Amino acid sequence: MSIHRILVVEDSPTEQFVLREILTRSGYQVALADCGERALELARNDPPDLILMDVVMPGMNGFQATRHLRRDSVLGQIPVILCSSKRQDTDRAWGLRQGADDYVTKPVHEADLIGRIRALG
Repeated sequence: MSIHRILVVEDSPTEQFVLREILTRSGYQVALADCGERALELARNDPPDLILMDVVMPGMNGFQATRHLRRDSVLGQIPVILCSSKRQDTDRAWGLRQGADDYVTKPVHEADLIGRIRALG
């Protein structure tokens, strides 16, 4: 599977900007959602090739949104990378148990993030 379109789910406008810049510089098309509910709506209407999901957001958090994605027969195969300021090993383990394919911490290092995305493609 080749990854071209990425849905970034992030409630911070600053983080949205940083992630969009990193991804577009590497040739990816980027869509943005500011919460888990909006991410599910966008993914259902136009499924991306990958979802880069924050964990701590108002409303549905990234763990919950990832569980919803994995239970969906159409969206369940979309790779999810959780991207969070939560750095504990237990947070990473919990995120992977929810169905995430990978977990990166903020601040994001461009080369690391792009390498992880390519590894999933």
